[in-house]
Amino acid sequence: MRVVELAAQIKADPSLAAGSLAGKSIAMIFAKQSTRTRISFEVGIHQLGAQALALSSGGGTGMQMGRGESIHDTAKVLSRYIDAIVIRTYGQAQVDGLAEHGSVPVINALTDLYHPCQGLADLLTIHEHCGGTKGKKLVWVGAGNNVAHTLLLAGPRAGMDVVCCVPESLPPNAFVVERARRDAAAAGTTIELSSDPVAAVAGANVIYADTWVSMGEEEEAKRLLQLLAPYQVNDALMAAAGEQARFMHCLPAHRNEEVTDSVMDGPQSVVFDQAENRLHAQKALLMLLLGARSWT
Repeated sequence: MRVVELAAQIKADPSLAAGSLAGKSIAMIFAKQSTRTRISFEVGIHQLGAQALALSSGGGTGMQMGRGESIHDTAKVLSRYIDAIVIRTYGQAQVDGLAEHGSVPVINALTDLYHPCQGLADLLTIHEHCGGTKGKKLVWVGAGNNVAHTLLLAGPRAGMDVVCCVPESLPPNAFVVERARRDAAAAGTTIELSSDPVAAVAGANVIYADTWVSMGEEEEAKRLLQLLAPYQVNDALMAAAGEQARFMHCLPAHRNEEVTDSVMDGPQSVVFDQAENRLHAQKALLMLLLGARSWT
């Protein structure tokens, strides 16, 4: 929780971070489209006094990595030029390969398996709006995906119980669930899988949704929309949870699919504070990884 603690301090007093990474250069590699990740990292790096290099791994004007240069060689070369790598891509293997063969910190800004930077912002948001994270109940409603995986792993570390409410045909990754349950047992928290949204959200402090059709799944859209229709977060589901529940969404939202306008814009929604917190959490992470603050 050190990242969350520092992020809260930076949010309260941005001068604590200003210029703290002056002279550093940070490569940002994007294989996937991005709004919040690209802007929050680039703005944050600027506020830290460092240089951001936004790179594409696609063809045309993209990096040579997009034309067949190996991850091994890319990692070796980038490590000679820059101080950290931020990568938003598809396969987890690209992130792991950069970390294995490079000599600078590598930040996973999203893969198909995990979305850890989002998870850090989420913990900060829960801390702000729920009076801390310990003893809280977080309920994921939708399909098992990279954000669900991140929350399953982050929850026990933050002292939260996590319920992953998904259709039986769209479960989270079994390896991730097994790991999360081991972590929960050690932390004295719980991990639960459910397929009943109304029962799952009872007493929840946080109800969390994501778009039902992710990038690369457009051809499956019709099937996914039908499967997930009973999992829409609407006024009735929020009422089943109670007034204490806060609604969260990693964005972009497909309004009136996974969440109704009335919930998204309602008094229990904290989605835009959550989006802002990407900036603060990522600044804290960069400061810690690059030695501007200690981990203790």
